[in-house]
Amino acid sequence: MNRRTFLKRLLTSSVVLLGSGGGTYYYAREIEPSMLTILKKTLTSVKIPQTFNGFKIVQFSDTHIGFHYTIDQFNSMIDSLNKLKPDCVVFTGDLVDMPHKYGWGDPIVQSLQKIQAPHGKFWVYGNHDHGGYGTDIIKDVMEQGGFTLLQNEHTIISKKNESITLAGLDDAILGKPDIEVTLQDVAPDSYTVLLVHEPDYADRVIQFPVDVQLSGHSHGGQIQIPFYGYVYTPYYAEKYVEGKYTFNNHQLQLFVSRGIGTTRLPYRFFCKPEITVFTLQSTKGNS
Repeated sequence: MNRRTFLKRLLTSSVVLLGSGGGTYYYAREIEPSMLTILKKTLTSVKIPQTFNGFKIVQFSDTHIGFHYTIDQFNSMIDSLNKLKPDCVVFTGDLVDMPHKYGWGDPIVQSLQKIQAPHGKFWVYGNHDHGGYGTDIIKDVMEQGGFTLLQNEHTIISKKNESITLAGLDDAILGKPDIEVTLQDVAPDSYTVLLVHEPDYADRVIQFPVDVQLSGHSHGGQIQIPFYGYVYTPYYAEKYVEGKYTFNNHQLQLFVSRGIGTTRLPYRFFCKPEITVFTLQSTKGNS
């Protein structure tokens, strides 16, 4: 999207909200961005080992801390996340909004350390993580927070001698994603979940043996106008914006999170922030 179109859509968003009256503007700026929702999804497959029945993967994405989203709000979200008792937690990118201007320090590390997941905490880069010379800073912060980076690599999550595969790509906009390297040596019968910040990358992922892709980046459009739809979605989130997508003749399922924070404009309208709980269920042995 060129700069002129981008600015036009942002202006449209502001005009619509302001023109709707002070109450709507206040709601979109001060109320809905704090209305965290918990989505619950069940992932079924014959490839999921029966020992993983009930295994919970919790995804959160796009916190954009520093742009109208504070550490206190982040800690409140973490409290909600921990109450879900996840087995594994995944973060699909964009930790802070402007890494080169953010006041890095112990509080954000301490917040990340509070997240509890016995089978690990994993993350991938988003475009804001690579932007503003923040690549190495954010990597260090996430590592101190107990998160493992999956940058064009995969890991095996094991339970009672059975396993699934969790993989992650580098950011598609500012990084160098390499899905061939990422999935190298992954057993074809292993249930494989892939973390990719940008959802539209799914059009390439469908060529590979991936069962589920988890993405963010879109913010669900952030502002949705009734009977009009999304006012704006960023590059690489123009085709797949929110929710679940399935691909005919392919095993891939794509889930796109609306994320937590906001960027560019501090509004959410008909687009509440969310974290998602994915519960695994084996269909092995079912008739």
